[in-house]
Amino acid sequence: MNDSASLTLSALRAAPVLPREFFNRDPVTIARELLGKLLIRRVGRKLLAGRVVEDEAYLGANDPAAHAYTGRTARNAVLFGPPGHAYVYFIYGMYFCMNVVTEPAGKAAAVLLRALEPVKNVERACGPGLLCRALRIDRHLNGHDLLSDDLFLAEPEENAPVSIVKRPRVGVDYAGRWARRHLRFYIKGNPCISRP
Repeated sequence: MNDSASLTLSALRAAPVLPREFFNRDPVTIARELLGKLLIRRVGRKLLAGRVVEDEAYLGANDPAAHAYTGRTARNAVLFGPPGHAYVYFIYGMYFCMNVVTEPAGKAAAVLLRALEPVKNVERACGPGLLCRALRIDRHLNGHDLLSDDLFLAEPEENAPVSIVKRPRVGVDYAGRWARRHLRFYIKGNPCISRP
């Protein structure tokens, strides 16, 4: 994987945006394949960018840890599709979290982005709330199309193979046996993950 500092602004501007088809699949596959991809946010004339190094898959209405488990509401409607949109919500009265909506419309599956390795104009973002703070993501971006030019996921210039670690998701003890499922993924040895 390239040293993050070697990614120039021109390389970031030219990074190919992930297509809609990328997101129209199961969240476990997408969670694994998002590792190493770039999350890029344009704020005015400034680009903020980080490399995804940790995320979690949420499997929709059958997953008690997922926001879709209790059915469709005004709060979680974005989860029900179409794929390739941001689902942003507020937790603990202080943090925003961003999910990437996956699967065909109606399935309500998603991938929570947990940590970023800094690439351009961001600090280390080791946790979903810090990730949103670093990229200035808030509730105004709920439902945002991730194929837009101001918030998107893209292929880096080189996407070298990474060693992926699987662990249980964080903070979902209420989900019973689902809390023990290995649906959290991160790049082995990366210093920016939120926890081992």
